[in-house]
Amino acid sequence: MPHFDPTAIRALSDGRCSVPFDVLGIHALGAPDAPGRVIRAMLPWAREAWVVRGDETIPMQRLDHAGVFELALEDETDWFPYRLRGLGWHKDEPVEFDDPYRLAPVLDEERLLRFHHGDESRAWEILGAQRIEHEGFEGTLFSVWAPNAEAISVIASFNGWDMRSHPMRPRGVTGVWELFIPGVTSGDIYKYSIHSRQGVRLEKTDPYARAMEMRPRSASTVVDERSYEWHDEEWLARRADHQRPDGRPISIYEVHLGSWRKNPGDDGVWHWLSYRELAEQLLPYAADMGFTHVELMPVTEHPFDGSWGYQTLGYFAPTSRFGTPDDFRHFIDEAHRLGLGVILDWVPAHFPTDAHGLAWFDGTHLYEHEDPRKGQHPDWGTLVYNYGRNEVCSFLISSALYWVEQFHIDGLRVDAVASMLYLDYSRKEGEWIPNQYGGRENLEAITFLKRMNEVVHGEHPGILTFAEESTAWPGVSKPTFDGGLGFDLKWNMGWMNDTLDYLEHDPLFRKHMHDRLTFSLVYAFSERFLLPLSHDEVVHGKRALVGKMPGYDSDRFATLRALYGYMWTHPGKKLLFMGGEIGQWSEWNHEGSLEWHLLEDDLHRGTKELVRRLNRLHVDEPALHERDFGSDGFEWIDCNDADRSVISYLRWSEDWSRCAAVVVNFTPMRWEGLHLGLPFEGGWKLAVNSADPDFGGGHSIGGESFQASGRESHGRPASIVFDMPPLSTVVFVGSRQGG
Repeated sequence: MPHFDPTAIRALSDGRCSVPFDVLGIHALGAPDAPGRVIRAMLPWAREAWVVRGDETIPMQRLDHAGVFELALEDETDWFPYRLRGLGWHKDEPVEFDDPYRLAPVLDEERLLRFHHGDESRAWEILGAQRIEHEGFEGTLFSVWAPNAEAISVIASFNGWDMRSHPMRPRGVTGVWELFIPGVTSGDIYKYSIHSRQGVRLEKTDPYARAMEMRPRSASTVVDERSYEWHDEEWLARRADHQRPDGRPISIYEVHLGSWRKNPGDDGVWHWLSYRELAEQLLPYAADMGFTHVELMPVTEHPFDGSWGYQTLGYFAPTSRFGTPDDFRHFIDEAHRLGLGVILDWVPAHFPTDAHGLAWFDGTHLYEHEDPRKGQHPDWGTLVYNYGRNEVCSFLISSALYWVEQFHIDGLRVDAVASMLYLDYSRKEGEWIPNQYGGRENLEAITFLKRMNEVVHGEHPGILTFAEESTAWPGVSKPTFDGGLGFDLKWNMGWMNDTLDYLEHDPLFRKHMHDRLTFSLVYAFSERFLLPLSHDEVVHGKRALVGKMPGYDSDRFATLRALYGYMWTHPGKKLLFMGGEIGQWSEWNHEGSLEWHLLEDDLHRGTKELVRRLNRLHVDEPALHERDFGSDGFEWIDCNDADRSVISYLRWSEDWSRCAAVVVNFTPMRWEGLHLGLPFEGGWKLAVNSADPDFGGGHSIGGESFQASGRESHGRPASIVFDMPPLSTVVFVGSRQGG
C-alpha cells in the first residue's frame, strides 16, 4: 500500500506540488536510522517503472493514473545510489535515467540572499539554465525567481511539456526555485509552468535564458557557455586606454543587423545575414569606413520585429534570428580583431506585455509596478520596471554585466533614460504619483542607474556607457561621487534637433535662425556629449537625412556633406546611422535592406567617400578629438556672420601644438576672397573640402596648401584668403612647428 499521504499524490498529479523533494526520491519509511527505505518517482509518461540498483532491476508499484510510482524496501538500511527505468506507453524499449530527486540542493544560500537583498551583480551564475556537474552527474540546473508562486515545474522537450514531470524545489525566503536534472544538455528547449496562489497556471519563458526560440515560438534554450574560445586578449588588454572618452576619437556606426544587407535565397525570398556572415561583410566595411565602433540596435531577444529590439524579453539572450550565442561571440571577436569596439543598445526602461514574458510573472506584478500610474508606459504600451524591488535591480544590473563579461561587449547605450528619470514622463496631471518628497523625479530609477554605472565601471574600467537622455537633467555624464548619474557620454539631442531644424529650412531664411546653429556651443561642455544622427531621425515620416534638405538633388547632397563636415568637427563624439553614409533616399525600413545600388551614382558614392575621409581625419588629427569636452579646446573665429550663414571656429590639440580651423557655409553662394583669421603664421593644409569633386561636389577652394600671413583678421595675428564653396564645410590644419 502507499507509504505517503494521498493528498501529496493529488498535488503531484495536478502539477502543483510545492515540496516535491519531501515526496519524491529516496526516503526513510520511519525514523531515518531505522530499517526501511522508499523510492518514489513521478513518471506520467510511463506505463511501467523500475529501480536499477547495481545489477539488480526492481519493479515499482504504480500508485495512480497520473504516473506516481513507488518502491518500498522494508528491510533496507542503506542510503544507496540508484537509477530509474521507465517504459513509455507507446515505446518498445525502456529508458534509463538518473533521478533528480535523490540529489542535494545546488545553489549557495549566501548568494541567494545577496540576490534577495539586491547585492548580486552576477545573478546569471545562479539563475537560468546552467550546464554543470553536480554530485558526479552532468546535467542542467534550472532556477527561477518567483516568490509568490504556489508551485513551479520545468516543462520541456525532454519531458513532453508535462507540468507533472519535473516540479521544482523552493529555496526559502529568497523566492528562488531550483531543480538540477541530470542528462539535460545543450539544445533542449524549456519553459516554466507556474501555478499562482490565485489558482492560475502560467507558462513563462526563463527571464535568465541564454537563448530563446525564433518567434513566433517562445521557449528558452539550454546553452553550454563553456564552449567558445576567445581570441581578443590583446584588444581587452588595451581597451581601458583605447576607449577613454577623454582624449580619444569615437565615431560610431549604428546598425540594425536585420536590415543592413540581405541576401537573396533559392526560395526567392530575401534573408537576413547570420552573425558570421555579418562578421565577414559588415565589420570589414565599418573598419574600412574609419569608424571606431559599431553600435547594434538591440540584439537582446525580442518577440516583435517591429519593435526593432527595443521591447526586450531576453535580457541574457542574443536573438536567434541571426544564429547562436557562440555565433554572436564570433561576431564580437572578429570586430575586436579589426580594431572595432562593439556597443550594445540596452533597454532597462520597460518591457513588453507578452503572456510568456515578464509581465505578471508569478501571478503577481513581480517585475513591474502594480499601480498603472507607475507600472505602465503610456507611449509604448509596455510595462515599467519596479526599480524599488531588490531582485529586479539584481536582474537588470546582472544583465548589463553579463553582456560585458560573457560577450566582451565594449559599451552599453542605455535607451530611454529620460522616461526612467521622471515619474510624469509622457503623463498628464493625475496620471502619475509624486515621489516621497512630492517631486517628479523617480528616485528609485536614479539609484538604479547610478548603481549600474558604478558596478559596470568598477568591474570593467574600459567599458563605455551612453545615456539617451533628451532633457536638461544635470550631471548625466558626471561620476556618481560628484553627484552625477555616472554615464561616460550623453546623447546631445539638442544639437541634433536644432541642427536638423535649421537645415530643413530654405537657405534664404537661415539667417533668421542663426542662433539654432550657434546655441549648442553655449552648453557643449556642460556634459560629455555624443552627437547623434540616429535611426530615430529617419523613420515615421521624418524622411531620410538627404531628403530633409531643401533644393535640387545637387543642393541636397551638398548640404548633407556640409552637415557631416560640421558634425565631425564640432566638439563631441560622433554617431551615424547606417544608410546615412551613402545618402540613402528612402526612410529606413526594418524589413528591407540598405539601397547599396545607389553607390553606382557619383553623389551617393561621393558622400560615402566624404564620411570615410572625415572618420580618418577625426582619428588622425588630435585637434579634432583630444579636447572634445573642454571649452579651452574650442574657439569661435566668427559666429556672427548670419547674413551669409557662415560660421568658423578653431579646435586645439591637448598640447596646443595642433590646430584645426573650420569654416561652414550653409548658403548656396560661393564667397570669393574670404578672409579667415588664424592663431599663428605658417603653413596650413587643406584637410577636407566637402564640395570637392572627389565627394560628389564641383568646387575647389584654390589650392591644397596655404601660407598664413601676418595680416590680422577676426582679431587674430594671421590669416589666409580663399574661395569658400557654396553649401560646404572646409577644414584646414596647422602646426606651431610648421608640420
